[in-house]
Amino acid sequence: AGWFRRLLHKPKPSSVESLKSSHSASSSPSSSSSSSAKSSSSSPGTSLTSSSLSPASAVDISASDSPRWDKSYDVCICHSEGDMELVEELVSYLEGQPESFRCFLQLRDAVAGNAVVTELCDAVRNSHCWVMLITPGFLQDPWCRYQMHQALAEAPMANGRTIPVLKDVDRKDYPRELWNIYYIYMALKEKSFRQIRDTVVRYLQELCRSSTKRTE
Repeated sequence: AGWFRRLLHKPKPSSVESLKSSHSASSSPSSSSSSSAKSSSSSPGTSLTSSSLSPASAVDISASDSPRWDKSYDVCICHSEGDMELVEELVSYLEGQPESFRCFLQLRDAVAGNAVVTELCDAVRNSHCWVMLITPGFLQDPWCRYQMHQALAEAPMANGRTIPVLKDVDRKDYPRELWNIYYIYMALKEKSFRQIRDTVVRYLQELCRSSTKRTE
């Protein structure tokens, strides 16, 4: 349980500036391995079988002037209480990547004494991407539904920010609200973690490109 204790007590940077300085010297994200293109099917609730990061599209998302630092977190994980062990593994994986993704983990990062609604809304608003871990527990948890709706209200067209991940759920039970968004089906955990990581990198790269174009 040592890794779990380290995860819960992971020191938080004192400021965004400290994060910027610690990342500005790092190399651009690896474009190694990964996934592939979307399924050609246009039916709702289609699985994203794989994805890929083109070497030519590499952008330094950790540069000191990156719009990545405009929000407190790169990823907010929306999950049911019963899926905590899997979520801890995902957070540990993402935070251990070369990009050192900043993840919001409710058990660790929520402010004691604050209202649940306030914390959930703040987590969504202050994160670039939202991973929806859709399991049987998620579908039965009203707070998961609430957070999902908050994310959709924040970015109705998704634009790569909402990342649904199905586990132990039939396609027919995929939430109707997400039918216009491709999902990742978690069969092999390691592959799915990599797909999530690549999707977050891709969004942050696009965010950086868009910011650069606006300033040109």
